[in-house]
Amino acid sequence: MTSDRPPLRPPLVIIAGPTAVGKTSLSIRLAKKFGAEIINADSRQIYKKLDIGTAKPTKEEQSEVPHHLVDLINPDEHFNAARFAELARSKIVEINQREKRVFVVGGTGLYIKALVHGLFPAPPSDKTTKEQLVKETEIYGLSFLYEKLKKVDPVSAQKIHPNDKQRIVRALEVYYLTGEPISKLQEQHRFETRQYETLKIALYRPREELYDRINRRVLQMIDQGLLEEVKSLLLEGYSPELNSMTSIGYQHIARYLKGEISLERAIELLQRDTRRYAKRQITWFKGDKEYIWLRPDEYDEIERQIDAFYKRRSIQE
Repeated sequence: MTSDRPPLRPPLVIIAGPTAVGKTSLSIRLAKKFGAEIINADSRQIYKKLDIGTAKPTKEEQSEVPHHLVDLINPDEHFNAARFAELARSKIVEINQREKRVFVVGGTGLYIKALVHGLFPAPPSDKTTKEQLVKETEIYGLSFLYEKLKKVDPVSAQKIHPNDKQRIVRALEVYYLTGEPISKLQEQHRFETRQYETLKIALYRPREELYDRINRRVLQMIDQGLLEEVKSLLLEGYSPELNSMTSIGYQHIARYLKGEISLERAIELLQRDTRRYAKRQITWFKGDKEYIWLRPDEYDEIERQIDAFYKRRSIQE
């Protein structure tokens, strides 16, 4: 006799949160406890050669628990959320076939959303509209477009970095083509059928504590050789204008190496912009009400949540 009950969706534990909150060490400890492998959901750690500035898990840390989608592509290669979701889904099947569990760990909310909910079917790019927006950027500057975005789609503007030209242009393009903010279209798409059963945990620390960790981490990166890492990338011919190189840390040190600013100023800007980035990450994750917010030192409660999630799952099977 066959059951009419639909097949269970594969379980995913997601451990998210802002930069420097403590995702790496906690997720490794939990993965060892629950027999899981880790899929990286940090849009910068996918790049080879970008190690120190992305706070990539060390080789020693990666040897403790298998990590996937780390050191995936070269700094001059293109990558996006759709590609991440495609590769992550393939890895999930592979890991489950080995009878291992899957943790998705990272701070790139768009990547996690693309994996769990899928990307909404956005209208294809319109050459005329896009060219007009790019032209406005060249004439008036990117800040002009960002101010436009804040007016028509404040939700997206909160989530997009003011220097992220690609996403600002795309958000405005979708608005002009559909008459709807891209954030509204994305929210509507969230309620479509999911592929996975998820437990979403977001890590947090009090603001001053998090900001202090960020400031100290930047100084630690300098001590670990961030200047040499950026210098090596530039000598290998990787342009500071590449998407990978415009991420926080690399752009600041590149400006110092070109003599545009002092090292002290580069460090100040790096600390400031990382704090701002953390704030945007928190805003993103707070927009998803499915997240359970816990401090990294609440280990027993985090472990209890994960254990209960898997037990509910086993009862359903």
